[in-house]
Amino acid sequence: MTAREAEIGQAELEVLQTLWEHGPATVRDVMNVLHERGRQLAYTTVLTFLTRLEQKGCVTSDKSGLAYVYRPKVTRDKVSRSRLEAVLDAFYDGSPGPLVLQLIREGKFTNAEIAELQEVIDGLDAKHQRRTRSSP
Repeated sequence: MTAREAEIGQAELEVLQTLWEHGPATVRDVMNVLHERGRQLAYTTVLTFLTRLEQKGCVTSDKSGLAYVYRPKVTRDKVSRSRLEAVLDAFYDGSPGPLVLQLIREGKFTNAEIAELQEVIDGLDAKHQRRTRSSP
């Protein structure tokens, strides 16, 4: 995980999300998907974003054909973790607890999500109890 991944701008992230969702694509392919989503970006703008993402090590391009084909080099999960770490460092001194509590207090959850949260909490509680029993 690099600091460069945390520096991905919102528009660059939209371009990267297009590659994650649709797979390898040309500049025109990415531009068309963004147009379908209501983002009217020029071809040269999309090309600039892809070039920046390549410089940051987030995408790679195959230059063997007439049109370059871009592929994501980083996973959505890796970028998500990197960006979350940046938020944690900036607002919570690196501690995830306060962020998680804020998200839980302010979030709207489905019953399935609440059940999954409860399973995670139960697992953390069991892990904590095992640690306290094994400590002198």
